[in-house]
Amino acid sequence: MQMSWTIPGTALTAPRAEAIHVEEQFRAMFFPGGMVLSQVSNITGLESYVIQNWVKRGFLTKPENKRYTLRQLCRIININMLKSVLPLERICSMLSCVNGQLDDESDDMIDDSQLYFMFVRLAARSKELYREETREAVLEEALADYVEPIPGARERVKQTLRIMVTAWLAARMTQEAEKMLREMEAR
Repeated sequence: MQMSWTIPGTALTAPRAEAIHVEEQFRAMFFPGGMVLSQVSNITGLESYVIQNWVKRGFLTKPENKRYTLRQLCRIININMLKSVLPLERICSMLSCVNGQLDDESDDMIDDSQLYFMFVRLAARSKELYREETREAVLEEALADYVEPIPGARERVKQTLRIMVTAWLAARMTQEAEKMLREMEAR
């Protein structure tokens, strides 16, 4: 039996075993010209006005011709995935450590889609991430193909992934605690 999971930061479900193919599936969704706001909203489960507000606040670059790129979608997903655990300002601060000005892609140490797809592959291995003794090896594995554009970038990206994983695991634990509390109250 294949375990289904919600792809982190999205409203999409897929078999957990297919996590290595999430990048291919996302890339296939991007036809020339990108995605319109309603499509981004459907994928993320966010209201359109929230996404527009994040653009206005400089959390990501403005869409061109009202179309979002894969890179922009992944930035939105990264923020969405972490917002239940970390304040928006802290998420943006973390992303700025690897990507400078958030509304300028020219200074990025890592493309947001590359960061997100690394994270998805990590999240699919969540059992190994809960254990501190295996977490570092799994992080190193995720970064195996990353080529740093400047010295020190790899370590910053690794720390960013470590924070993302920790926040995501914390959110999952909080959800589990809430579920257990509801069950206890129902008795």
